[in-house]
Amino acid sequence: MNDHISPTKLGFGILWPAFWTGLPFKLAFAVLFLAFGIIQFENRIGLAFLMLLASPVTVFALPIITMGLDSHIGEGLGIPLLFLLAIPIDIWALGIAGGTFSLERLRREPPSGLGLSLWWKCALVGAMYIPILWVAQSAITATSISAAQSILEADYLKGVPVAEGISIKLTLWSTVATGTLLLLFVIGISILGRVIRGSIESAGHAPENYQGLITRWDLMRVPVDQTWMLAGLSGAAVVLSLLFWFSLPVFTPHPHDCCKKEEVALEPPVKPLETLHKNEKMIAHLAEQVELLVEQRAKTKLGKEQSKKKGKAGTVEVVEESDITEPVPPAAMNQ
Repeated sequence: MNDHISPTKLGFGILWPAFWTGLPFKLAFAVLFLAFGIIQFENRIGLAFLMLLASPVTVFALPIITMGLDSHIGEGLGIPLLFLLAIPIDIWALGIAGGTFSLERLRREPPSGLGLSLWWKCALVGAMYIPILWVAQSAITATSISAAQSILEADYLKGVPVAEGISIKLTLWSTVATGTLLLLFVIGISILGRVIRGSIESAGHAPENYQGLITRWDLMRVPVDQTWMLAGLSGAAVVLSLLFWFSLPVFTPHPHDCCKKEEVALEPPVKPLETLHKNEKMIAHLAEQVELLVEQRAKTKLGKEQSKKKGKAGTVEVVEESDITEPVPPAAMNQ
């Protein structure tokens, strides 16, 4: 029996399985609310989802951060509704994870109401610790960014190119911020482990041997009425799917009539052999037309030359005829 387990291992050993146990149900509701449009996340959507998925410790901390520290992660009725729906999921997940952990690792009998006991203790610790973590992490991140900027503005780094300077600055402040966040995260898990330890150590020792404990550990995850459980989960999945697909045509944005794109006809697939034959026929047809044009131009030119020659011969004949004088009759001369 391991009664001397560290608080960090105890807290992580219960919260991590509980996180993955309740994750699919929380994501189903989150996607459904996003489809209905009752959640409008801001640019901190990733942080909002992390808080949702870790809702056993953030269910009370989120309102404190939102109202007390004036740091909004989103708007809409869906965010508080989502956290309210996550409460029974977290209680159930913590009960399953805490019970199996106490049997397997501590060999203690899980107390009745373990899930509810672990949930309110996690929520209370999170309400006090998460805002402190939020303020400390924000201050350390801002300080590290300014310190990295000051280092880059030093005399011995003024010759660094812009791209390399941005990389150095990002590496410096992100390393400090990430290391601080991990340290604060470990401290919070350790505090949760110390608070949780009292609930588990107060329980009595399990009477079964190790094989009996493993059997109980397996049976805790198997429902008594498997048919009813399968029918309930299938029905809930069908209802959520219908609600999701029902909401999409209503709340999905569509382009306005004035902004619709023109329909473009699909071009037929390119066939190289047919294209080559068509080009050969076109070239042959064009060659024939060129030859006809050359012949017509030659005939036209020849006709013009012949007409010019005939015109010159006619003018000569007219001049010769005009030069011949007709004899004057004698009667006219007598007059």
